[in-house]
Amino acid sequence: MEILRTPDESFKNVKNYPFSPNYTIVKTHDNQDLRIHHVDEGAWDAPIILCMHGQPVWSYLYTKMIPHLVKGGLRVIAPDLPGYGKSDKPASREDYSYQRQVDWMNQWLESNDFNNITFFGQDWGGLVGLRMIVDNPDRFDRVAIGNTGLPYNPNVPEELVREVKAFREGPTKLNLFSMSKVLNKMDNSEDSSALKFAHWQKYTWDNADLPAGVLASSTMENRNRIGVALELFFRKIGLAKLSFFSTDLSRALEAPFPGVEYKMGIRAMPSHVPSIPDQSLEAQKKAWEFFEKFEKPFLCVGAGDDPVTNGFEKPWLEKVPGTKGQPHANIGGGHFLQWARAKELSELLVDFIKTNQ
Repeated sequence: MEILRTPDESFKNVKNYPFSPNYTIVKTHDNQDLRIHHVDEGAWDAPIILCMHGQPVWSYLYTKMIPHLVKGGLRVIAPDLPGYGKSDKPASREDYSYQRQVDWMNQWLESNDFNNITFFGQDWGGLVGLRMIVDNPDRFDRVAIGNTGLPYNPNVPEELVREVKAFREGPTKLNLFSMSKVLNKMDNSEDSSALKFAHWQKYTWDNADLPAGVLASSTMENRNRIGVALELFFRKIGLAKLSFFSTDLSRALEAPFPGVEYKMGIRAMPSHVPSIPDQSLEAQKKAWEFFEKFEKPFLCVGAGDDPVTNGFEKPWLEKVPGTKGQPHANIGGGHFLQWARAKELSELLVDFIKTNQ
């Protein structure tokens, strides 16, 4: 396995990220060292909240929340998944899978020996983190999730499976705007969501220089459509660093990827979301069987205005005993609510912990 490491200088101009780095070495399947980065802020003996990000962002997503959480008396641990942020980046598509992300992060968790944890995960942070809870149940006291889930779709019709695979491997060319148009019409029915989500999977894989900064910042801040188009144009002609149309946020989210070869993780991982049956099916079944008996406090706090994950809370409220009596809420803020609703989300999580001690 070839493993890349983003040079420290790539992060020197990132604004509003004053946190000291912490690194943990885990082992890959072929016994190589893989370095995982995390933020550790707050008093060392304070209650731990583990905050996990999704795709295509990194722990920078929590930079606005961390001061609120620390002020609320918490110790914030925010890792970068392998392939993201300041963590190492395996270089090949085959290096990535849902299970490998879980395995790597389980090693990271055990190496740091974190306990009595409150978990919060969004997007892929939820997919990976929820499986970590299944594998390490005694380390977690409470769980909160937002705009995420634990996809388990064993009964997708074979015709639809073939249609999704054919589309992902087909000649259709997608751009940011055509792909977004489809996702914004998602209704989360089984027959609709798998095929529509395939547009995101295809777009991310087919674009070798996936514009992570543009993609995420355009949903996290109020960006002019023309400005986004111009930033994409300057990227396409190789003048991204000279563009006057990028924002501080876009540059921060692009910082982990000084070249296209560093982007394999953010390109490959969407195709491992099990929207149709795949190799993760049995592990997802086991995870749901675990959570259907989970009685520890469990909070769903999402946006409610994210077309990709609207309604994510429904199966959890129906099946998980620990959700009973908790103050579940939708607070707006879009897919990356940690950025747009940093103060509100932080206060909800602090109250959730204090109420369920």
